[in-house]
Amino acid sequence: MYPYLILKHAHMGMAYLSILLFAARGGMMLGERHALLASWPVRILPHVIDSLLLALAVTLVVMGGWPVLHSPWILAKIIGLLLYIVLGTVALKRGKTRQIRAVALSLALIVAGYIVLVAKTKMVVPF
Repeated sequence: MYPYLILKHAHMGMAYLSILLFAARGGMMLGERHALLASWPVRILPHVIDSLLLALAVTLVVMGGWPVLHSPWILAKIIGLLLYIVLGTVALKRGKTRQIRAVALSLALIVAGYIVLVAKTKMVVPF
């Protein structure tokens, strides 16, 4: 049980770090801080953190023995993650206007909050 808890807390830490870094990158984008956005750490760190986050998630599901298709809260997190990724790409890259990017950023952060709530409560509708 102890290794599971270590991995769980590492996963949670990576999740918070990922969301925080995404919000910071969104702020840089809205503030038109293109030099900061183009810097090496800001370009590379999100990929490293998100890769670790995903690897830890898969490891936890396997260790926990959860049948993904019969665990609605895990499916909700996966669907939320896909929506977060789509909104994140609109917010940081694909949005045509600053307003579209700002709305996408806000929605992506709301979805990230939903994913965290689902993870903490293990309920699809955690409100």
